Amino acid sequence: MKGIPEFQEDFYIPIPLDTNNISAFSPFLVPQDHLGHHGVFIAMAAFMFFLFVGGTSINVLTIVCTIQFKKLRSHLNYILVNLAIANLWVSVFGSSIAFYCFWNRYFILGPTACKIEGFTSTIGGMVSLWSLAVVAVERWLVICKPLGNFTFKTHHAILGCIMPWIFALAASLPPLFGWSRYIPEGLQCSCGPDWYTVNNKYNNESYVMFLFCFCFAVPFSTIVFCYGQLLITLKLAAKAQADSASTQKAEREVTKMVVVMVFGFLLCWGPYASFSLWMVSHRSETFDLRLATIPSCLSKASTVYNPVIYVLMNKQFRSCMMKMVCGKNTEDDETSSSSQVTQVSSVAPEK
Repeated sequence: MKGIPEFQEDFYIPIPLDTNNISAFSPFLVPQDHLGHHGVFIAMAAFMFFLFVGGTSINVLTIVCTIQFKKLRSHLNYILVNLAIANLWVSVFGSSIAFYCFWNRYFILGPTACKIEGFTSTIGGMVSLWSLAVVAVERWLVICKPLGNFTFKTHHAILGCIMPWIFALAASLPPLFGWSRYIPEGLQCSCGPDWYTVNNKYNNESYVMFLFCFCFAVPFSTIVFCYGQLLITLKLAAKAQADSASTQKAEREVTKMVVVMVFGFLLCWGPYASFSLWMVSHRSETFDLRLATIPSCLSKASTVYNPVIYVLMNKQFRSCMMKMVCGKNTEDDETSSSSQVTQVSSVAPEK
């Protein structure tokens, strides 16, 4: 990249410095104080600590709650548990390591740990991405009934949990075998795929385009299509039951949930996808690599706001969590929004 020479196999100098002594700026050897004020690193460490504590607790709570309450172990909730496992994976292996490294102001754990952190964060993020798409497909199949009297069974739910991990492995393994690579990114305290350098040896450009198309464009298109069809079905159902207050309320609640889900997806992954695409299409332009920290942090923050959107907005999950944590029994909230949607859609025309 113009003005940003590349060095070593495991990192590159993000801004022009005294290149006669590269080791003096290595993100694996010395604090990266040339990239930002000490307070910036401490603030990022505090944010990562929040993501680690919040992401770990809320996702562990989701998994334990599902185990404890039999009524939560429905086929449609399997994928939410899968999402919680993926979020927990990123929180434990990604946010915790990032916190420790931001606190020390460089990737103190070394290049091997960088590859491990980059791989684990990427696979967890990709599972999360594809799980969100599977959630949308499941709701579309159950509510909109595009396959007629299709019955969602256990093996469908298990397949919906396995597929995201297969897709995630296909996306996260290549950098370990020479197609792109995992290197320090942003403030050089967390690791991810190499979006930045022009390197024919690693074919970074083709890998970035692969990730953009396969791991962002396809899941996002799937989510938009499925939730778009769901909203159309709900509008028809609400119109057919115009005199039913409960139907109108369910339609409004689900519409709000769909908007929040799509917005959450874009907030989490839109900046990362946009940044990587900009990098590919503006190879000759210089940029401040420190800005890469922003999309990286937003993607890790999904470990907190994904369960808030997909679990805590589910009334059934929420009431069970309140009962388990506080001993509060809220029977009035036991019916989840998804079950309300099913009831509303029953008046929609059969496909």
